[in-house]
Amino acid sequence: MTFHACNPTTGELVQDVAALTAQQGEDLLATTHAQQQVWRRLTLMQRAPFVRALGAVLRHHREALAAMLTLEMGKPINAARAEIDKCALLCDLAPDMAIRALADEVLVDDATALVRVRHDPLGTVLAIMPWNFPHWQALRFAVPALLAGNGVLIKPAGSVPGSAVLLSQCFAEARAEAHSSAGVDAPIHIALFALNALDSVIADDRIVGVTLTGSDRAGRHVAEVAGAHLKKVVLELGGSDPFIVLPGADVVRAATVAVAARTVNSGQSCIAAKRFIVCDAVYDEFLTHFIDGMSHLVVGDPRDERTQIGPIATASVRDGLAEQVETSTRMGARIALGGGSATSPGYFYPPTVLVDIPDNAPAARQELFGPVASVFRVADVNAAIAKANDSAFGLGASVWSRDPATIDRCIAELDAGMVFINDMVASDPRFPFGGIKQSGVGRELGAAGFREFTNAKTVYVHR
Repeated sequence: MTFHACNPTTGELVQDVAALTAQQGEDLLATTHAQQQVWRRLTLMQRAPFVRALGAVLRHHREALAAMLTLEMGKPINAARAEIDKCALLCDLAPDMAIRALADEVLVDDATALVRVRHDPLGTVLAIMPWNFPHWQALRFAVPALLAGNGVLIKPAGSVPGSAVLLSQCFAEARAEAHSSAGVDAPIHIALFALNALDSVIADDRIVGVTLTGSDRAGRHVAEVAGAHLKKVVLELGGSDPFIVLPGADVVRAATVAVAARTVNSGQSCIAAKRFIVCDAVYDEFLTHFIDGMSHLVVGDPRDERTQIGPIATASVRDGLAEQVETSTRMGARIALGGGSATSPGYFYPPTVLVDIPDNAPAARQELFGPVASVFRVADVNAAIAKANDSAFGLGASVWSRDPATIDRCIAELDAGMVFINDMVASDPRFPFGGIKQSGVGRELGAAGFREFTNAKTVYVHR
């Protein structure tokens, strides 16, 4: 099998990369498994130098890593640099976070017994990763899992092989630097498995679990295969996050942040705000400021530091987005800004705002991956919460209000894994990240992320 990497800015082929052969995949799995059997016996203090070294290596190669992201998936260069910086920050913070997250929990300590829970590694985990944040979404799983004592095999998206190669080289540099501290090589590797080989890899006894960031369809398939073999899964499957603006909110600031929230990574983010649910009392004011902000975004070559919106990562994603918009308008939605196809080469799609959207239209029901915003008018907070929860997804939610009672109600009643008040939803190494419903299962980051692929082992000592 061959993966094709194209430059989304021009549509030109960058390179063809062959998937691992069956023997290469077996060799890499065997190596990772053997390394993990030694790695798991190290202390956390012995594992930490690799992670800290990786952070330094990422910073050293920041420009090369960012340039490759821009070439392969069209990420604006400033956003690409920010992704590398965030990965390095994770490497800085994670070792100290791991000390707290993985510490033994003492449940009983009296004259009769000492009872504690320890968190032991499970083994080697397969990570099936997406193209939109090739480094961040891999490392936000891998770093905590590695510090917990697990081995990690990262299957990158086939459209970003150059980024995968550079990340693998960063692992090798960090491994060489940290080897003298532990005397053991960190069991983390990039594995470009063929898609038709993934089911057998998941089923392999040396794989104890699998994590996937991707579509809900891919998540269901992985969960089915893993479930058949009783393997642990963590699934981050995207969302259609509501951005709720209530009466009394700072409407101007809400609209300004709304533009940023919708267009992070050119709109290609699972936690980008996608459904803007605005109460009637502030709807007209919000929409005016929001459309103005969206209309002034700079669309263009992602290598240009002035660019805010680059191309959609692949032709198929761009075409799918266009079809969702066209179908929604045929069903009655109105285009308040943008729409249509860009005339420049490459996979561009213009910033777009849809209003008057029917409840059954794709813009109301599906995840739109690109700079397209769906804006809904509702009567009051009751209608806003109902509209927000009327979705198959439940990843994040942003609420804009100055009323404490209303804020508390939204926090309690919204179906979401994360609720942000008067700010946009964002991931942070310190906070658990994940969703409910069709947005997935399990958590990454925070203390919960360190523990996902561990055995919570109860130890009872009679006195």
